Amino acid sequence: MAPPLLLLQEIHLALGTTRLLAGATLSVGAGERLVLVGRNGSGKSTLLKVAAGMLQPEKGTRFLQPGATLRYLPQEPDLAGYDSVLAYVEEGLTSGDDPHRAHWLLDQLGLTGEEDPARLSGGEARRAALARALAPKPDILLLDEPTNHLDLPAIAWLEQELRQMRGALVTISHDRRFLETLSRAMVWLDRGTTRRLEQGFSKFEEWRDKILEEEEMEAHKLDRQIVREEHWMRYGVTARRKRNVRRVGELAGLRQRRREALSATGNVRMVASEAEGGGSVVMKAESVTKAYGDQPAVVRDFSTRILRRDRVGIVGPNGAGKTTLLNLLTGVLAPDEGRVQLGTSLAMVTLDQKRESLDPNMTLSAVLTGGHGDQVDVGGQRRHVIGYMKDFLFQPDQARTSVGVLSGGERGRLMLARAMATPSNLLVLDEPTNDLDLETLDLLEELLNDYTGTVLVVSHDRDFLDRVCTSVIVAEGDGAWQEYAGGYSDMVAQRGRGVEAKATAEAPVAQRGEQRAATPAAPPPPAKSRLNFKQQHALASLPGQMQKLEAEIAQVQQALASPGLYERDRARFERFTAALTAKQDELAKAEEAWLELELLREEAEG
Repeated sequence: MAPPLLLLQEIHLALGTTRLLAGATLSVGAGERLVLVGRNGSGKSTLLKVAAGMLQPEKGTRFLQPGATLRYLPQEPDLAGYDSVLAYVEEGLTSGDDPHRAHWLLDQLGLTGEEDPARLSGGEARRAALARALAPKPDILLLDEPTNHLDLPAIAWLEQELRQMRGALVTISHDRRFLETLSRAMVWLDRGTTRRLEQGFSKFEEWRDKILEEEEMEAHKLDRQIVREEHWMRYGVTARRKRNVRRVGELAGLRQRRREALSATGNVRMVASEAEGGGSVVMKAESVTKAYGDQPAVVRDFSTRILRRDRVGIVGPNGAGKTTLLNLLTGVLAPDEGRVQLGTSLAMVTLDQKRESLDPNMTLSAVLTGGHGDQVDVGGQRRHVIGYMKDFLFQPDQARTSVGVLSGGERGRLMLARAMATPSNLLVLDEPTNDLDLETLDLLEELLNDYTGTVLVVSHDRDFLDRVCTSVIVAEGDGAWQEYAGGYSDMVAQRGRGVEAKATAEAPVAQRGEQRAATPAAPPPPAKSRLNFKQQHALASLPGQMQKLEAEIAQVQQALASPGLYERDRARFERFTAALTAKQDELAKAEEAWLELELLREEAEG
């Protein structure tokens, strides 16, 4: 076996009083495709900085093969001190690199190189940093959240570019679809140490859940008391994922309703006689058009009707007008032509992308309570702020922590907690998945599925759109917008292609080529097939079986929770333990079978 290009062994490192790494190991071989995963705050970015040679560990060794080139993409690129974007990118080149590659990469990423770094948006700064990291064709490429602030065409282009590179790749990302595309092995950082799985991301969550279930069972066997908040934050992962799987059926029902609504209204042009009592219609747009000055219309002749409990995604390339459309639908912006009618008693809560509405000097407790007392009103019920914080994976001792010291993922969680504690029937989410780890994404999906109001979401996360949305409104170009029932994948299947880069008259030939490369031709849809009798019977009977298994599992867990059972009757404890494991396995298999059949049914019904 060839020696690794990069090797970290027994890395120990603490930041302040927090120990992040306690014996972590990372081995990167030539051409490997590794994904580094773990909860927010677990030390993923710290370990990547150690791998890049930017941080020195307190203990442990770092070995980099002599002559191997390594490049690192930070979460927040710093372009200060450079006269132009091109100067920033070219500084990453070595004497043997092709200088024309910097120009080519910038062109592919929609930049000229002449931009002033001080005036770049978050997405433009990320594109410039990607060009700098990719320009020398490094032997090892370390990427920390590379898809943050990128639009869908840029993400698709990046996937293609990384698939073609010959060097090794280590990535931190929350984008499930991106990880599934690129990963061949997983490194899980948990409680300061690492575990490795020699399979891609599609197998990771099942593998992780099995390890957590075994740990939880072992804790019961040893009769140790697990701290409640730690139990929820770590071992609750499996339960949350299974609940989300069971909600696929409910989401399918909502999508079917949305499909019927779109079909019934044709081009979604409403008539005044429609029954809209009871607040069922949240907003209605009729032939809405909006332009700025003499520029072409950003939104042209768009109509839709959004009902209570709809979850509508808005997608398109940067500059397509997603924010304009969102502001038109919510009444923030008046249309030039057409009209928008909002439902009665609308209470809207907005989650902004930049988390700018958080005061960095306030404590977590003050943000959630408004600075008054220690109670939070959630869904008409009064709850203690500490208990509510635990629901969003915060530790009790963080109640007095200032917002300014929180990580990006923690600020995202806090914004979610505050939004959910604010009485509303309309949630407007602008890139809600930025900086969130996989566990928090599961939590967000669970919260949105339980939410009884309506959700409008702008997102570039394809997997998130698939798991949450009942319909997707996509930019078709020249101010045209079209709504498709279902999630992002459903939209691609109906439309025949994904989201392309925004075409302009000034766009260079290479950029237009990027559009074609970033969105490969969709394969022909598979032939639809009906469920046979056996499959139909299983689909109908499995929910009852799962409900029965859940009740039986609850009974066994209650018996195992009996104080001192292990000391009184060890044989009985072991029988209960074995029974619990068997029933949990049976439930997992039933859920997997039901989900597969439900997906087949939905595909067969179009």
